[in-house]
Amino acid sequence: MNNAPTQHHLRLRPQPARLSIVIPLHNEEEVIPELRRALTAFADRHSFAVEFVLVNDGSTDATVELLSEWAGQDRRVRLLCFARNFGHEAAVLAGLDHARGDAVVVMDADLQDPPEVIDEMVAKYMRGYDVVYGRRLSRDRETVFKRVSAWLFYRAMRTLVYRDLPPDTGDFRLISRRCLDAVKTMREAHRFLRGLVAWAGFPQCEVLYRRQPRQAGITKYSLRKMLQLAWTAAVSFSPAPLRFSFLAGIVALLVGAAEGVAEWARWLGGTYSMAAWTPAVVAICLVGGAILISIGIVGEYVARVFEQGKGRPLYIVSEVMEGEPQDDALHSQLGRLHEATRVEDSATAARTPAR
Repeated sequence: MNNAPTQHHLRLRPQPARLSIVIPLHNEEEVIPELRRALTAFADRHSFAVEFVLVNDGSTDATVELLSEWAGQDRRVRLLCFARNFGHEAAVLAGLDHARGDAVVVMDADLQDPPEVIDEMVAKYMRGYDVVYGRRLSRDRETVFKRVSAWLFYRAMRTLVYRDLPPDTGDFRLISRRCLDAVKTMREAHRFLRGLVAWAGFPQCEVLYRRQPRQAGITKYSLRKMLQLAWTAAVSFSPAPLRFSFLAGIVALLVGAAEGVAEWARWLGGTYSMAAWTPAVVAICLVGGAILISIGIVGEYVARVFEQGKGRPLYIVSEVMEGEPQDDALHSQLGRLHEATRVEDSATAARTPAR
């Protein structure tokens, strides 16, 4: 099989008329003031329109109050509030569904991925790339376990699951409108956005950056959630777990066969005794364990098919807060001003006596 990457013809394009920045948030009250300052400064220094699509993923702290205040004071903010916590991937999907920009950037709220990197992403977008992902050169102030586990995760995914998955990347990336429309058609119940975007196959490139320390608060991505994400990626993009169970069954079969031959040889040699039952029991346990593991893996795939077949929505939005879109608001304001001026001129003309 040819493993060479697909070659694309890149076409230059203008800067996006509107850039959407999608940010999922769950219990991020401590970092929101700094996030607001950084994003406002980013948007104010660009000539193109910027909208912030903020998704409150069932927070239990003051996150929703701070976001509501922000949305009430900045018409560039579009706030989506979930009815409950649906998870990070669902929150990102909701933001992508409601983003209206020609290009969309997905980033976390902790500012470990600096907004300044978006400038490089937009430059790559203008060169014709549809996906520009941030690749981390370093992870400042993160534990050795976090760095090692992340390194192993991406190498294992690329080797065993999906070879085109970019290494050392998170969800921090820019996606063009045409790529986004394609990704939005994939309504999988168990989502792995990084894999879906890579699988779509549009022209992609990377920008290198150094990941910053978290500005405030603590990470909401526990070890359990990391392992769950890895399992979702493995099951969603590859039959590798099924093949693993098949190999485990072969190994158990060979061990059992070898033990059976050994038992037969001992019986022929007259050395058979009750103590010889121990290896047989071990072999039986190996075979039984392999069978149970295989059944469990198959059951995981069946369960995902069952959940997908129910067709439930991937998230439920209980409230949307937003101001007028920037262009529409400007046109509306100019229209009202023109109408007010016309009415005032008509009134002045009516009051002026004819000579």
